[in-house]
Amino acid sequence: MSFSMDMFELKGKVALVTGAVYGIGFEIAKGLAAAGATIVFNDRHEEGVKKGIENYKEIGIKAYGFVFDITDEAAVEAGVKKIEDEVGVIDILVNNAGIIKRIPMLEMTAEDFRQVVDIDLNGQFIMSKAVLPSMIKKGHGKIINICSMMSELGRETVAGYAAAKGGLKMLTKNICSEFGEANIQCNGIGPGYIATPQTAPLRELQEDGSKHPFDQFIISKTPAARWGEPEDLAGSAVFLASDASNFVNGHILYVDGGILAYIGKQP
Repeated sequence: MSFSMDMFELKGKVALVTGAVYGIGFEIAKGLAAAGATIVFNDRHEEGVKKGIENYKEIGIKAYGFVFDITDEAAVEAGVKKIEDEVGVIDILVNNAGIIKRIPMLEMTAEDFRQVVDIDLNGQFIMSKAVLPSMIKKGHGKIINICSMMSELGRETVAGYAAAKGGLKMLTKNICSEFGEANIQCNGIGPGYIATPQTAPLRELQEDGSKHPFDQFIISKTPAARWGEPEDLAGSAVFLASDASNFVNGHILYVDGGILAYIGKQP
């Protein structure tokens, strides 16, 4: 196939982005929709689905929302079947849903650790397992796992999150290994520090007008000298969801402004 910009188009494709009511998932879904994909998302609660549909409607996107918990295998299987019946076979799965609990390891209970791993790793396994049969039958599919810099690096207070995201990196490689011959590509996106409403308190100016210490830390560690914007992730998602990446498999694309390539400034 000779190169054409049409390879980046997603017209006629159904994209399921988990946990995409707002935030990073919402921005990725916007990018996929701009490339022509039909957007489907989920939430654990009916209220979340209603809010998501409103959020997409406000920006001119007709999205389809479904209620199910990604850690409930039976609910996921029923939800995926309902999506296939009501919208179409899922061509693109973006495993975006996840949580983080910032608790020092010696204070973290096994229950907290299990919950993070259950949502951030087991849930991605359950979701992928549910969509793979139809992708195999169709002869093509794309799975994009939202990994993290914590797939590569450790950091204080995020033992569960780092363990789960490290595991998700290897799950990505294993799905590639097991289903590549079926013309299914599974890749990951590893966001750096992204400016979202959730991280806004870390970027607020202090009373004396100086930057927040964590804001200073992130900028000093990032060659781009800024936080990422949610839309910085959209182009990567479109690439990995499109035919332009048909020979890219088992890869984690870090969208981090260069943090992982940089040792940091000399004090």
